Amino acid sequence: MSSSKDLSSPHDPYRQGQADFPPQPLSRLAEQPAPFGLPGEPPLGRGRRKLWIVLGSIGGVLLLVILGVVILVNVVGSATNQARGLADDFTKRVIAGDSSDAYDQYLDPALQKQLSKEAFISGVQSLEMDSSCQPAYNDLKVATENGVKSAEVVGQISCTGKKVDLAYRFEGTDQLRMTNIKLRPAA
Repeated sequence: MSSSKDLSSPHDPYRQGQADFPPQPLSRLAEQPAPFGLPGEPPLGRGRRKLWIVLGSIGGVLLLVILGVVILVNVVGSATNQARGLADDFTKRVIAGDSSDAYDQYLDPALQKQLSKEAFISGVQSLEMDSSCQPAYNDLKVATENGVKSAEVVGQISCTGKKVDLAYRFEGTDQLRMTNIKLRPAA
């Protein structure tokens, strides 16, 4: 017969002044984080969650801003390149003496009603441009309003012994057509 001795006797001198708490299972103790770490240990990571949320939010906003800038630069750059290409093609045709084709392919029908083909051709011929002439564009402005794209091109055609000022305006939804043109000898 073995006698079992109750180790939790109320008369135990080591337990005086201590309340009698029911024992808790180990799994429940592991769930409760200690309020303080041991000396030399890093502090608990409770406050870092907010830091990561803030940093993640800032990073997300920065990513969206950068993406927006890249898209804007590509859209504006492509519209600018399109306007420069149209102006360059038109000007090269006019310089080469192919004014009839330039009139047919680039001028908007509304501008063609205001400016006859014969008047356009004779006006270009009066500028007496030759193969020494080279265009240079000083200002290019592109815009889109209500789905209508527009481009304004300002520059100068430099020829041997003379210069010709130019100003074009292109408009359209899908295909840009010239709606305004100025070609005149530089002052």
